Amino acid sequence: MKAILDQLDQKREAARLGGGQRRIDAQHGKGKLTARERIEVLLDAGTFEEWDMFVEHRCTDFGMEQSHIPGDGVVIGYGTINNRLVFVFSQDFTVFGGALSEAHAEKICKLMDQAMKVGAPVIGLNDSGGARIQEGVASLAGYAEVFQRNVMASGVVPQISMIMGPCAGGAVYSPAMTDFIFMVKDSSYMFVTGPEVVKTVTHESVTAEELGGAITHSSRSGVADLAFENDVEALLMLRRLYNYIPSNNREKAPYRPTLDPVDRADMSLDTLVPENPNKPYDMKELITKTVDDGEFFELQPDYAANIVIGFARMDGNVVGIVANQPLVLAGCLDIKSSIKAARFVRFCDAFNIPVVTFVDVPGFMPGTSQEYGGIIKHGAKLLYAYAECTVPKITIITRKAYGGAYDVMSSKHLRGDVNLAWPNAEIAVMGAKGAVEIIFREDKNDPEKLAAREAEYKARFANPFVAGARGFIDDVIQPHETRKRICRSLAMLKDKKLENPWRKHGNIPL
Repeated sequence: MKAILDQLDQKREAARLGGGQRRIDAQHGKGKLTARERIEVLLDAGTFEEWDMFVEHRCTDFGMEQSHIPGDGVVIGYGTINNRLVFVFSQDFTVFGGALSEAHAEKICKLMDQAMKVGAPVIGLNDSGGARIQEGVASLAGYAEVFQRNVMASGVVPQISMIMGPCAGGAVYSPAMTDFIFMVKDSSYMFVTGPEVVKTVTHESVTAEELGGAITHSSRSGVADLAFENDVEALLMLRRLYNYIPSNNREKAPYRPTLDPVDRADMSLDTLVPENPNKPYDMKELITKTVDDGEFFELQPDYAANIVIGFARMDGNVVGIVANQPLVLAGCLDIKSSIKAARFVRFCDAFNIPVVTFVDVPGFMPGTSQEYGGIIKHGAKLLYAYAECTVPKITIITRKAYGGAYDVMSSKHLRGDVNLAWPNAEIAVMGAKGAVEIIFREDKNDPEKLAAREAEYKARFANPFVAGARGFIDDVIQPHETRKRICRSLAMLKDKKLENPWRKHGNIPL
């Protein structure tokens, strides 16, 4: 028996060593943790249960039969984050560059299948050179098996991808189908084709960092949600995100008691919105002054900054926040911001997270670049997301809500549950000046008459009471009581039940 136990210990030690000490040292030399070290940082201490430590590849081509490393380049298993179950796979760059083989893919698929059976999230720590070329189509088939499970798990259990090294070719499509993507600056990148191929095909000279680095994807492409300075910071922030999401689509997000009073009034909100309607203010100030303990976990802060999205808590319950940002592009909706917010709303709806929307929107962004880019179809994504959404929806109009953008931003007409407005809110087809210039175009050469007409239009429409008279606004509230009214509304809506008509699936305007 002792000989067998010694053999087990030897095999475990070989698996833990991965590609060997030299490669581990090289990983550390790049400022990166190893696959197992990352799991240790991510999960609660001592909770990781590893599976398939002894799995090896089955390839016999190109001399691969001479090289077998237990685990085959990916560590899989389950553990807990703040005592909540989670499944994790962590690719090991020290083993064949983390390249995906048939056996490697089978391990990931086994993990995802089990996660769906028990209803727990899947976190992927990606650090891979792509498909294992020596295995040819078998490795490609492995990727496709993983992709299929990404799709089956979508909207069933949350999926989070942490890109902690290279992620190229077919490898990028699995993270792309997950709910959130985090990256690490200067050590991770994602692209379909690398810099060498780009240079050959398009004659563009570009570095890996410029083409698909963390800054590129978190600020220009919108592929990544957040970018962090190093592995440890990224993993600790991933633990923080995990506190806001439920385990599956049949549960609610975790409740956390708070000492922040539900009826806390913040009198500074009464002067947040400037008297000059063209002067901006920071919508994030309203968010942090309204939510529990001022804690707001913002996603994609550097991408499409004219809209703000993220998670917070109200009276201990998780909510998704969507807010126009007057500091950027006056808070206009454009292509990027519509897509950004639509995807977030759909995540919240899939996982039972109420959506709180703060509205200050002058309309959709005009211009040829927007029209040629398909603003009609992309703007409709946000409209579709809000209209389809069945979780509690609370909307607060702080200043402007003009035109179609008023409709889109979780209006009463899109089944908004509670729609509130601040006293200075303007709900109209467009701003007074533009409206008067169209309605009274015959007076365009008479500035005095136009000014009088503008004042008349403002008095008539630049307030929330016309919408209130029709029931489109449930109440006009003092800014300082915003937190109290949202918390009370959420308490009222906690048992809300609403189902869409049966269908295989809708056809969102992609």
